[in-house]
Amino acid sequence: MVLRIEDFPADDVVKDLKAESPFDLLGLFQGIGLAHDQAVPETGRLPNTVFLYRRPILDYWAENEETLGAIVTHVLVHEIGHHFGLSDADMEEIEKRIG
Repeated sequence: MVLRIEDFPADDVVKDLKAESPFDLLGLFQGIGLAHDQAVPETGRLPNTVFLYRRPILDYWAENEETLGAIVTHVLVHEIGHHFGLSDADMEEIEKRIG
């Protein structure tokens, strides 16, 4: 898995996810999660990637009471959780344990 920090999501990502603004997306998992992966890897397939979008995260932080660390942790748990095929309830439980 690759972790990338970008200032904003790409325009096509904003459009595909029907976001009103690039500031609506704090992070993104792109790839095939382990729960949906094939036993034999495909050649030429890009690695799974988690994106953190720096400017939307900083704007969210400026407008809310949460710490920057809590926001980044939430986004990472959520996006990496998609990689592992975790449910929202599983991800909430992980956040409670580490938070």
